[in-house]
Amino acid sequence: MFDNSVGLTVIGIAIIVSIVGLLIAKKISPVVGMTLIPVIGALILGHTLHDIVKYFNSGVGQVMNVVIMFVFAIIFFGIMSDSGVFKPLVKRLILLTRGNVIIVCIVTALIGTFIQLDGAGATTFLLSIPALLPLYRALNMNRYLLILILGLSASIINMIPWGGPMARTATVLHEKDVNALWYGVIPVQIVGVILVLIFSAFLGWREQRRIRRLIQQGEIKDTQNIDIHKLVKDYEYDQDIKFPVRGRAVSQPWIIWVNVVLTLVVIVAMLANWAPPEFAFLIGTALALIINFKDVDEQMDRLKAHAPNALMMAAVIIAAGMFLGILNETGMLKAIAVNFIKVIPDGVGPYLHIIVGIFGVPLDLLTSTDAYYFALLPIVEQTAHQFGVAPTSTAYAMLIGNIIGTFVSPFSPALWLAIGLAEANMGTYIKYAFFWIWGFAIIMLAIAILMGVITI
Repeated sequence: MFDNSVGLTVIGIAIIVSIVGLLIAKKISPVVGMTLIPVIGALILGHTLHDIVKYFNSGVGQVMNVVIMFVFAIIFFGIMSDSGVFKPLVKRLILLTRGNVIIVCIVTALIGTFIQLDGAGATTFLLSIPALLPLYRALNMNRYLLILILGLSASIINMIPWGGPMARTATVLHEKDVNALWYGVIPVQIVGVILVLIFSAFLGWREQRRIRRLIQQGEIKDTQNIDIHKLVKDYEYDQDIKFPVRGRAVSQPWIIWVNVVLTLVVIVAMLANWAPPEFAFLIGTALALIINFKDVDEQMDRLKAHAPNALMMAAVIIAAGMFLGILNETGMLKAIAVNFIKVIPDGVGPYLHIIVGIFGVPLDLLTSTDAYYFALLPIVEQTAHQFGVAPTSTAYAMLIGNIIGTFVSPFSPALWLAIGLAEANMGTYIKYAFFWIWGFAIIMLAIAILMGVITI
């Protein structure tokens, strides 16, 4: 079996670049790319079919909870949509924002910020995208903008102690008090939230100009310069045609309020950690079917109606498990992280943590979160320490530089969940969001340096 570090790095980078490049170019489907390309890479390295099966099992084990959660979350929210739960919510949001694209973007950032307080990106996307996507559609806004803003706002909050990156950082630094480590970045988080709101307003302004241009070209209907109540009526009419209310809610509108209560119970159960998301959505789906549809045939009909979306993304996430399993278990991700340090000249030792932080977002496309924090961080910390750089300073630089890119990486199961919920394409999203996110991360890193959180 081939275990040379350079060889592992070359094959690993080739696999990742091939998958990401083909996804962006829309030349391959995610299931095909993330299944076949890693397998070919593993075979080239000399691993047997038996080895690959073990790697697959390991990778699927990491994402299976996400798969279960995704399947039942899609069906649950689909049933809620069938009953008309989201129509009044979107109507209120349109009235609240007055149909103003800039305000919608700011509200999106606020929603992402508050929901991410539980530390789970999947929960953030599950709760926000089904509610906001109809609003974005009603205003002709880009669904990729929705994911970008939610991802940015969630990543800033994800520095909290119960978030994965901070916990991993504390483990590497042997810091028993995670809160103490977190206190150092709280000022950066506060500034980051403010910047996300400002940036969201800027993105909203750009989106407003794009929409007006399309309106002038006659490609879409005007939703920017019409009476807000007419916009609401147009939305309701469009929804009634495309997504008519089904089940008992047609003849018994009070059922909608029962669904609202059920949705809130499921959400609270997740946020309060009473039950894992996959369990909460499974129970919620079973109850929703009983509440909304009186006989088995209707229940099965609704399951069949929502199954294609659920199963399609479940297949993608399982393929991502193959991708993650092979790259992790063969040592390719660790080799990429280690060899990245070796190519940096010795003269930049005192600034090594800054340099790695600057490349934190691109590294998110090349290494998993575990590889970044458990393989790369210890090496950078030890190397920078020889030049007098404090371990916490190194950790903050790598954390801030990388965490902003959490939701632009194909290694993030939560991002695949967001892509599925928004009915989007991963390659298109990476192309749309990558440089915005990388630029934002570099700005945050610079702010942390100016604030003295990171020392040089």
